Amino acid sequence: MALHLRFGEGVSGRGVYRVHFPLLKERCRRLLRLLHLEDSEASIILLDDARMADYNQRFRGKEGSTNVLSFPAGPAEEDDFIIPEAELGDILISLDTAAREAGEQGLSLHHRLMELIIHGVLHLIGYDHERSEEEALRMWDYEKDLFQRIQYTREHAMPYLAINVDHIATIRQARGGMEPDPVFAAGLCELAGADGIVVHLREDRRHIQDRDVRLLRQTVKTKLNLEMATEAEIVDLALEIVPDMVTLVPEKRKELTTEGGLDIVENAKKVTKVIDRMRKADIPVSLFIDPAPAQIRAAKDAGATFVELHTGRYCEARTHKEQEEQFRLLERAAETAYEAGLRVNAGHGLDYRNVQPIASLSVIEELSIGHAVISRAMLIGLENAVREMLSLVRSAETLSAED
Repeated sequence: MALHLRFGEGVSGRGVYRVHFPLLKERCRRLLRLLHLEDSEASIILLDDARMADYNQRFRGKEGSTNVLSFPAGPAEEDDFIIPEAELGDILISLDTAAREAGEQGLSLHHRLMELIIHGVLHLIGYDHERSEEEALRMWDYEKDLFQRIQYTREHAMPYLAINVDHIATIRQARGGMEPDPVFAAGLCELAGADGIVVHLREDRRHIQDRDVRLLRQTVKTKLNLEMATEAEIVDLALEIVPDMVTLVPEKRKELTTEGGLDIVENAKKVTKVIDRMRKADIPVSLFIDPAPAQIRAAKDAGATFVELHTGRYCEARTHKEQEEQFRLLERAAETAYEAGLRVNAGHGLDYRNVQPIASLSVIEELSIGHAVISRAMLIGLENAVREMLSLVRSAETLSAED
């Protein structure tokens, strides 16, 4: 049994809002399990404000739209119609109102929709916040508890794993010789199952060299993602080589590694110009950004195909509370980017201890990981290091407070 989600007939928001039905359905399945209602089912219909206002007037005598209405299954008026025992009823949700409330509260649309679904389901099983203040508080607390326990929901379609081989080149450049060769290392990563190869061609050429990128373009069998700044020289090289995709990143000569996301808001003109040039060459562009709504909006406006969410602060968190806060920021940002029509990747600082919660986020398509895998490879070998990381990424299971 399940909670069945669908758009209402003729819903105007169908083309306006990008709703990830697999994500909501999985969270609904988990909700029923937490409520011990696995054998029950209900219908959830997403409407626009106009149709919701009609239902609100017809059944509650109130004008205007509302966010959610619940209609519990009850005794049938006709003797020859029997309602199945497992039928809970129907839930109507206004997409327009949910989207407005999400914006006002700084939430993703999917976050707000799930809050309303939980509220609606509790009404179907007998909770009513209008009976008393005490019950309203009890219902509110239960809703918050249920919401927290259904967040880790990825059980299928694991994200791709792309391996960054920059640090193989770092070791090579320390001696100025030919070994170890990042091109050879990339081949080993692919043989171990990696779904893509990532290299960052820096302006100062501190690790990856032009020669590496040219050879990788010829030898990589999966996907080559070229990380780069917006400098004209690097842009011209990318257009000559034509990688499978490019990721625009910030770059400072004195930094040891990329220290934060690219500020699209402040660099919109330059970023948009680079994206336009790449689009003409059929090269998709990803923007490496901090998980902030303003940066997501700017990435969309600039014409990016992907965003790669910077996971550094999540990885560097010193306490469980801080890490949980950073994870929630990433979760909301991933859903917000998806809703905006962007494809979503993530990376920076992910390792064998912290990768699985990020891999569990349903809208993330690919994880970019380098330093952790190369460091581990120094101890156990590159192929084994990649296989271990693949196992973690692809076995990311639902996590919750009860597990």
